[in-house]
Amino acid sequence: MKIFVAGATGAIGQQLVPRLVVAGHEVVGMTHSESKQAAVHELGATPVVADALDGEQVADAVGRAQPEVIIHELTAIAEFDMRHFDRSFAITNRLRTEGTDHLLAAGRAIAVKRFIAQSFTSWPYARTGGPVKNEQDALDPTPAKEMTRSLRAIRHVEDAVTGADWTEGIVLRYGGLYGPGTSLTPGGEQYEMVRARKLPVVGNGAGVWSFIHVADAADATVAAVDHGERGIYNIVDDEPAPVAVWLPELAKSIGAPRPRRVPRWLGKLVGGEVAAVMMTEIRGASNEKAKRSLQWQPEHASWRRGFAA
Repeated sequence: MKIFVAGATGAIGQQLVPRLVVAGHEVVGMTHSESKQAAVHELGATPVVADALDGEQVADAVGRAQPEVIIHELTAIAEFDMRHFDRSFAITNRLRTEGTDHLLAAGRAIAVKRFIAQSFTSWPYARTGGPVKNEQDALDPTPAKEMTRSLRAIRHVEDAVTGADWTEGIVLRYGGLYGPGTSLTPGGEQYEMVRARKLPVVGNGAGVWSFIHVADAADATVAAVDHGERGIYNIVDDEPAPVAVWLPELAKSIGAPRPRRVPRWLGKLVGGEVAAVMMTEIRGASNEKAKRSLQWQPEHASWRRGFAA
């Protein structure tokens, strides 16, 4: 099968493209940079250069490739700052809105059979009810102010892709990514913050996070090429966990000092409302639907095993 991967050199793209090739697919990898063509080629794909925010360039790239499946893995996260969350995700939000629309329009023009898009889970869910949510649960109707635009962009990509009645639209809500190419790997921003004891447990640390190793996220994406019906799937491991549990374990696994604990008011004062929400209020996600419908199982079933590795 011929597959067009937008975002071929990102953290997931670097894991995804070789897996698609090994599975026997012919892959065209889109990158925005001429200098990254060699990297795409090394991954086993045919490179194509296009600006995802330029509709004509995207239409031309997809039209020339003539894929049966489009996979949208476009992100561009600036230096992460919880106090200015939406600013950190500004370009990614454009890729989830304008970029999604350009890829959908290009796919519709050639009648692509399946369209798979990246989304995100845990913090977008409503902060009411139980600690673990599934795909039928509502997203947050009142997000923190600095998360409003990012949540709006997530709603856009999910609604646009699953609402495209001319193709099989699949949305993969990845959990918090860790592993090669992510911020939770040696040298990564979050990893180094934990090692330097700059990421404390805020308040009761009851915010529940769902993680996924980047390799497992790529495996789930390969599975979605052939399995699953139109809809949304949480791609997370088997163990959602509160910050008060996973953060000390992460620190221990990398030989870092035990994280500090600070009251919620202080965490909010220093890190802003988003930091307080992420540490004390967000909900985790269930992967039961993905395991059942995509016939997928994460190799790193728990972040405990993944962090230790």
